[in-house]
Amino acid sequence: MRQGESRFRVRYVESDQMGVVHHSNYIIWFEQGRTDYMREIGVDYADVEREGIFLPVAELHIRYGAPARYGDEVRVLTRVERVQSRAVTFAYEVFRADSDELLASGYTRLVAMDASGVARRLPDSIIARFADVAHAPAS
Repeated sequence: MRQGESRFRVRYVESDQMGVVHHSNYIIWFEQGRTDYMREIGVDYADVEREGIFLPVAELHIRYGAPARYGDEVRVLTRVERVQSRAVTFAYEVFRADSDELLASGYTRLVAMDASGVARRLPDSIIARFADVAHAPAS
């Protein structure tokens, strides 16, 4: 599975009085896509954290294309763009489901850390799982 897909409707709370989604919600949608995708490929966030590995977002980029609106069904495509020994980069595309109009695209780079906030190597099993689906080879 090279990419995952999450679908949901824009909730009222995510929009302003004109029904336009606030820009900050795309970050939440990226996270939803990433969490769903990781689970689909066999890397569950909760299990990773139980192993003492935390994956905070160290870098985030979003390019907005068109506004999503209250009630729209959106789909978030998520993929592993790059995996490294201590980091993984996910890429995202958010579309209006009924028209395939690109609403936003971007990426997040997550760095593996222990509970005290010290960077650490990802376990080989997780690197291998991400590498199996990554667009760029592990480095």
